[in-house]
Amino acid sequence: MTPTSRLPEGTDRRRQPASRLAGLDLLACAVVLLDDQGHTTFLNQAAEQLFELPQRVIEGAAFARQFSNGGIIDSLLAEACNNAFGQKRQDITLHRIGREPLAVHCVAVVLESDLGSLLLEFREIDQRIRIDRESRMVESVRVNRELVRNLAHEIKNPLGGIRGAAQLLESEVGGSSLREYTQVIIKEADRLQTLVDRLLAPHRHPRLVGDVNIHEVLERVRSVVTAEYPQGLAIDRDYDASLPDFRGDKEQLIQAVLNLVRNAAQAMHGHGRILMTTRIARQVTVDKVRYRLALDLHVIDDGPGVPEEIRDRIFYPLVSGREGGSGLGLTLAQTFVQQHGGLIECDSRPGRTDFRILLPLP
Repeated sequence: MTPTSRLPEGTDRRRQPASRLAGLDLLACAVVLLDDQGHTTFLNQAAEQLFELPQRVIEGAAFARQFSNGGIIDSLLAEACNNAFGQKRQDITLHRIGREPLAVHCVAVVLESDLGSLLLEFREIDQRIRIDRESRMVESVRVNRELVRNLAHEIKNPLGGIRGAAQLLESEVGGSSLREYTQVIIKEADRLQTLVDRLLAPHRHPRLVGDVNIHEVLERVRSVVTAEYPQGLAIDRDYDASLPDFRGDKEQLIQAVLNLVRNAAQAMHGHGRILMTTRIARQVTVDKVRYRLALDLHVIDDGPGVPEEIRDRIFYPLVSGREGGSGLGLTLAQTFVQQHGGLIECDSRPGRTDFRILLPLP
């Protein structure tokens, strides 16, 4: 390795000006800086969380020694010192005593700086897969929503004509037994009109943006669903009272959360337990955009879970796991949340279904 520039003699490298490294704390990925002896000169907040190592403890210590298979890190450092690479990527699994193995994608970058000799960037492989899955889901939902919207517009006009023609025909047949058939046509046309209106609902009305307290939203939803299921259903809360208000459409968010909670109650036939929790999430990626803070809202039930055959499609229009369901509740919830820059995720198995809403905060 080309000799790195050195600090003045007697200066402790670990006391670097915070401003030079502060930007690394904004990154979602874990970043660790090592000197040419493998000692840790810096790790950002994401690295502290990932490795569960406070900087005050690990700073100046041999980073590789924190893992039972730390030879992987030593090998990367040795190769870097021998100019074997400028940048190297590889998937590795780090073993920590008393903890689960940690599978990460590692990017090693040789530095020519007084900040360190080697920069290691770590990203959990599971997290990378999740981000890719989120991106695909967001794009699929967006495409399907636009397709259904256009289809609904195409259906709406001829549907009105069919209903009108059935009414005229009914007036001609009078008290004839054929009136029964015209009534079927009118009622089915009305049912389809209601369906089309629901498909177009997110695009028809302008958003009414104002200050939103998410706990007021959740309490409204709780009171509505509790009234619908007064016996057999328990709705518990675990709120973070420090959450700030944010700008949004309160009615849209009420409808989004109501659809999730009502969907859970219906899946359990009105008997079971639902938990609503709120927390602050930091350094969150939504649709490939990084946010410093986000609302982390969970609606968790102990019902039978989402059927496996539709688990990857539950946010698509007209997909329902419940007999008689329209398949629009989750689609509309996802649409309203996405219009706030957020995303709904689902993790489901028998006995526990967790719908997670992530909403960026200012």
